[in-house]
Amino acid sequence: MAGGWAQDGAVNEQIEVSTQEAIERMRRRRPGQRDSRETCADCDEPIPQARREAMPGVQLCVECQQGADRAWKPQAGINRRGSKDSQLR
Repeated sequence: MAGGWAQDGAVNEQIEVSTQEAIERMRRRRPGQRDSRETCADCDEPIPQARREAMPGVQLCVECQQGADRAWKPQAGINRRGSKDSQLR
């Protein structure tokens, strides 16, 4: 089904691209992709061995990680369909 000037399947292609981009963002954030640091990337304090073993790929000490977690805001999803109410505004 084509909509307006879009080619057939354009909506599905856009959904697929958006999904792949979200997966790539999450893979980049996932720990374990690289070696653990011995010192924190932000404050240069030593990271305890127990933390490095428990979280492979850790880059931040506990305090800096807690600050980063508080500062992180999830990205809003895109409502591709929209409701009738949102279209009337």
